[in-house]
Amino acid sequence: MRILTWAVLLVLFVLLLAFAAKNTDPVTLRFYFDLAWQAPLILLLFGFFLAGAVLGLVSRQLLVVRLKRQLRESRGTQAGAQPAPAQPGPAEG
Repeated sequence: MRILTWAVLLVLFVLLLAFAAKNTDPVTLRFYFDLAWQAPLILLLFGFFLAGAVLGLVSRQLLVVRLKRQLRESRGTQAGAQPAPAQPGPAEG
């Protein structure tokens, strides 16, 4: 199984390397106020992919932290709550 994983990773790496080699043409990224930046296309593609991945991981981590805080608060209220004393029922008669 480990060999298959490495083989798939190697094929993926070679495909991405070939993709990078074919997309080296310079492109101009234009911003507001007539600002522009010129860089190879593959650099921009990988840069924006990396930025998206980082933003996705940060948003996921924020969700995990919030859920852990809710779980901790929930466990704290359950542990601190005292069971209500048993109430005697209506007298049967």
